[in-house]
Amino acid sequence: MSTGKINVAVENIFPLIKKFLYSDHEIFLRELISNATDATLKLKHLTNIGEASVEYGNPVIDVKIDKDAKTLSITDQGIGMTEEEVQKYINEVAFSGAEEFLDKYKDTAKDSGIIGHFGLGFYSAFMVARKVEIITKSYKDAPAVKWECDGSPEFTISPAEKDVRGTEIILHIAEDSEEFLEENRISELLTKYNKFMPVPIKFGTKEETLPLPEDAPEDAEAETKTVDNIINNPDPAWTKQPTDLEEKDYKDFYRELYPMQFEEPLFHIHLNVDYPFNLTGILYFPRLGQDMNIQKDRIQLYQNQVFVTDNVEGIVPEFLTMLRGVIDSPDIPLNVSRSYLQADGAVKKISSYITRKVADKLKSLFNEDREDFEKKWNDIKVVIEYGMLSEDKFFDKADAFALYPTVDNTYYTFAELQEKIKENQTDKDGKLVVLYASNQDSQHQYIQAAKDKGYEVLLLDSPIVSHLLQKLETSKENISFVRVDGDDINNLIKKDEEQISKLSDDEKESLKTLLEETINDKSYTVKLEAMDSNSAPFMITQPEFMRRMKEMQATGGGGMFGMGNMPDMYNLVVNTNSELVGEILNTKTKKKQERLITQSMDLARLSQGLLKGEALTNFVKRSYEMIK
Repeated sequence: MSTGKINVAVENIFPLIKKFLYSDHEIFLRELISNATDATLKLKHLTNIGEASVEYGNPVIDVKIDKDAKTLSITDQGIGMTEEEVQKYINEVAFSGAEEFLDKYKDTAKDSGIIGHFGLGFYSAFMVARKVEIITKSYKDAPAVKWECDGSPEFTISPAEKDVRGTEIILHIAEDSEEFLEENRISELLTKYNKFMPVPIKFGTKEETLPLPEDAPEDAEAETKTVDNIINNPDPAWTKQPTDLEEKDYKDFYRELYPMQFEEPLFHIHLNVDYPFNLTGILYFPRLGQDMNIQKDRIQLYQNQVFVTDNVEGIVPEFLTMLRGVIDSPDIPLNVSRSYLQADGAVKKISSYITRKVADKLKSLFNEDREDFEKKWNDIKVVIEYGMLSEDKFFDKADAFALYPTVDNTYYTFAELQEKIKENQTDKDGKLVVLYASNQDSQHQYIQAAKDKGYEVLLLDSPIVSHLLQKLETSKENISFVRVDGDDINNLIKKDEEQISKLSDDEKESLKTLLEETINDKSYTVKLEAMDSNSAPFMITQPEFMRRMKEMQATGGGGMFGMGNMPDMYNLVVNTNSELVGEILNTKTKKKQERLITQSMDLARLSQGLLKGEALTNFVKRSYEMIK
């Protein structure tokens, strides 16, 4: 037996490791299993190239708990280590990494969580263990050795009894970490971090029911047998070539990722690139509807099949964080801070690649089966519209597949829409006016007025539509979007023909004074307009600019400062050519004038959903009295 002292300047390195390495101590199991996996795959490589004259076989990584001894062990059948290699890799390389780590990150380490980056994976064991033993036998013809350390810089190396190659790491769990002696806790961690590791991981045994033979009697009971409990799938779908997978395989993998998700995804995107960085993965579009928040943080990030995080912000463009699936890249550091990731050049390239790949997939889906794409539009539009807003490159590509549906369920691309409406919906100043509704039921009256003129009305009802329209107006030439209830239809698309008012200027002045005195509500601005005599006598509209700014501020970002807190302001548009308006002006008694104005005003408010509470009660009561 030999003893030694690790040559480090920092005497209390283990308490520092325990305190600073990672705010989340559970990470130790991921690190140790990653090391066991590496050792196993290295042996596979050496046998493949003929450098190791041993049989690779079907190795597994065995995880065991011994509650009585208070130990947790991880055993692999990989390359193992000789005594010299233990000295080198355990005592020298890892500890030089520890010193570098502490020197560089001792002030911020708790936030940065760096382990594997400095070769410190093995020493994460001391976050939960009071003593660690390594029993290892190399694939080379060398005696087995045992390394022991109790968390001080002293260690011992002695001969060991071990007949099979590989490494067993035994953690004597510390009192404050005894949760890691619970089967449920270890099972949970193995499933979380190691569900798709490339080497089978055994954790105990389980009972498996054997199928009954075809000629078995009806009352026959199926036999069971005890089998290894393999907790991972070493060959997940994303590690295979798209040509080797069918639609069913993608759907089965989705259920494996999200066992509690009962709805099937709409479609998938298989990522596979090896230059200028390595990246594989599968992204799924779930049914999103209008909700922008509930779906986030469902993409899982892996490094060589080791789970890293499901907080992929900064790696995946933000608009795609609503998708689901897996991204695996050896080029993404396993343990680094979020700010480091966001500044990393490789990560930025990955983000850009994913954006391009998603755009290309959407374009091909649109081209291959437009009818099916249109059916799915309402379930995916939030992602696409958010992408158009937040990523300029995606905005440019989206021209080929972003859809603009009408109230009649016709879907146009932007180019098709322009072509369709340019003749009829260009105003007298040569600007193309795109009319849209946000609610087909509440804006029905206005939609109908537009359709009577032969105008197309889009149905744009996603929560970020105001932001999107602002972007489209600044990106496209000579175009404006106007909500269909923003004004009288003749004012929304002004043509050269002018309507002549039946009322003189004096009559209009008298009418305006009368209306303002009777209505007496500062949130309504009275506007007299000469319109078609068949148009509504009273119409309530909200200025496009004001309403849009308030909406933009309500959904975050954009808008003028404080606009979201301003009271709602409306225009009361009164048709001076309406028969009813003429009657209001010519009625002799003040009482009847006020009754006609109040009733007309309430009808206009009712049509906009603005008549509520006591005002609605009074309106209903008054209406019944009028028809007695």
